[in-house]
Parts: sequence; structure tokens; C-alpha cells
Amino acid sequence: MPPLLIYLHGFNSSPSSLKAQQMMDYCREHRPDIKFVAPQLPSYPAQASQYLAQLVEQYNDRYTIGIVGSSLGGYLSTWLSERYQLPAVLVNPAVKPYQLLANYLGPQQNPYSGEKYVLASQHIDELKALEVINISAPQQLWVLLQQGDEVLDYRQAASKYAHCRLTIEADGDHSFCQFERFPATILQFLGL
Repeated sequence: MPPLLIYLHGFNSSPSSLKAQQMMDYCREHRPDIKFVAPQLPSYPAQASQYLAQLVEQYNDRYTIGIVGSSLGGYLSTWLSERYQLPAVLVNPAVKPYQLLANYLGPQQNPYSGEKYVLASQHIDELKALEVINISAPQQLWVLLQQGDEVLDYRQAASKYAHCRLTIEADGDHSFCQFERFPATILQFLGL
């Protein structure tokens, strides 16, 4: 089956984020056989998960699918990987975003898309409902972490994903500095 790569961006981000563009550019230049899909995710967790389930089901029987997710996209990628038994690479993934985003309740505006929306407590509950407590296939996940992440404590992810393939780098930041080193290895891990 032909390869399909799904890239999931983080909270208040978009498919035009640097890592998404770096993955897309790499595929375009070196692996034009890969269908690259980087959707603008709905801002609300229940809508995002419903959208992602439909996306995977649309392609699942016709493509070999791999997922890359950053930050909140990494949290959603874990859920998607578990639900459909798909390989995924998580970049500085959020582990408990429902705790972090509880501090962001109220009006929001996505700086990339310009979308305005209101984050309410029900959306925190929706996020919590997507949490994967026990990872059934740890060999399907590769987690890239940088200790200098100023948004998320990398140790939470290092602990949660301890049985998965882990790459932990000193320094760096939440954007994952020098991500352009990884696309070829990511595609290899995903089997694409």
C-alpha cells in the first residue's frame, strides 16, 4: 500500500508550523511517493478526536499510515496510535494537557489561523477522556524530547513513555531545536 504521513500540530498552532513544514519539505524533496496530510485541527478536543478518527478511517484500508505529533498533537497521536494500532513519533508531547490548559480557560485566538474560540471546563474534560493510561504497543512509539522544553516538563514524558523508544537531548526548547535532523529517521521508524 502507498505511504501516508499524518502530521498533528500542537495547541494554538497550525500546519504551517516549522516542524510540519520541515517534514513536508523533506517528503516533497526526498520521498514524493508519500502522501503528506497536515490538517488544521479543530480547537476543541472532542471535535479534533472525531475528525482524526474519520481521517484515519478514510485512508486506513488503502494506505500504510504513520503519525508525527508535536506537543498537544503528540497527546492526540498517542490516542490515535492506541486506537488504530498505528506507529507514531511524538515530539515534546504533552502528557497531561488537561492540567496545563486549565490555566488557559476563556477566550483564545490561534495566532496562525486567526480563529477565535472559548476554552471551557468541558473541553478540559474532553481532553482527559482521550488520555491513554496503558500503552499496549510501546514498540510503536518513538518519543523525541529536549530537556530545555520551557512549556512542558520533559520528565513527565520520559516517565510515561519509558518503555517506548526514547531520544532525550540536553538543552533545546519546546519547538525541538534542529528538528530537521530527524525526518529521514522518522520515516524509517514509521515504516513509510
